[in-house]
Amino acid sequence: MTLTKEERRIFYNNKSWRNKRKEIKQRDNYECQRCKAQGKVNIDYYEKNKNDRKKIKLVVHHKKELEHYPKLALEDDNLETLCVECHNEIHGRNFKNWYQPKKKKWDDEFW
Repeated sequence: MTLTKEERRIFYNNKSWRNKRKEIKQRDNYECQRCKAQGKVNIDYYEKNKNDRKKIKLVVHHKKELEHYPKLALEDDNLETLCVECHNEIHGRNFKNWYQPKKKKWDDEFW
């Protein structure tokens, strides 16, 4: 059984998920577990961006994806705290190098 995008959205807005997420962050001492395994420290902090919105630093990640394993959605062993950068890397979302300078049409000297 797989969950649709709408079913996943409903789950992530559910109070049971918000409570579990808080519990897992507390369990993991508000630290990214992947960074911690590499000897780095990446902790949760609150920072407001230019639009006065809270910037999310840590997320709770499903090791086995919710879409394919909905029965493990709230299992402690399937959840870990990660920083946004590690989470994006796991899911193949690379935003650090998204900008590529425009290439010149010609590779000649300009006279």
